[in-house]
Amino acid sequence: MAESAEKLSVGEYFDLEETLLPMELVYGHVVREPAMPTPAHQLISARLTALLYRHVEELGLGHVFSPLDVVLDMDAALVVQPDVVFVSRARLGIVRDRVWGPPDLVVEILSPRTARRDRRVKVPWYRRYGVRECWLVDLQAKTVELHDLQSETPARLFAGAEPIRSYVLPRLGISPDEIFA
Repeated sequence: MAESAEKLSVGEYFDLEETLLPMELVYGHVVREPAMPTPAHQLISARLTALLYRHVEELGLGHVFSPLDVVLDMDAALVVQPDVVFVSRARLGIVRDRVWGPPDLVVEILSPRTARRDRRVKVPWYRRYGVRECWLVDLQAKTVELHDLQSETPARLFAGAEPIRSYVLPRLGISPDEIFA
């Protein structure tokens, strides 16, 4: 992942020319992600977004976005782009032109190029900045690894027809089989 030498503020980052290339602002430096996601990644992202959206809308729980800039730390200039984001109804005030604060739930769809960074860098950021829950969706293993970021409990791994038991969306009844169908 290429990182810019010039340090930018969040405002300067958002003033950059619009692009379809994924990038994030990491403590003031623009980090360009690898090439566009694969069709499998995009398909899983769309399917998972649709499944979460349907559940959240039916129950009036908040909003689901995919993908969207999330400003985790304005002062430190940290902006990420999770694959899927959920913000609860009670916290919709953080959603304006972007998400300005920690979402309730973020989803990262792992690829061979991003898995290490997602696990070792982004999950700790999400915990540090107050995201409640993070899912790591593994395309190759066809699993969902759920991290409760408000506790020190180990991540839970879901596979097959086993329903994903979310802390943030406790009535959600989807399984990895539905996501990877």
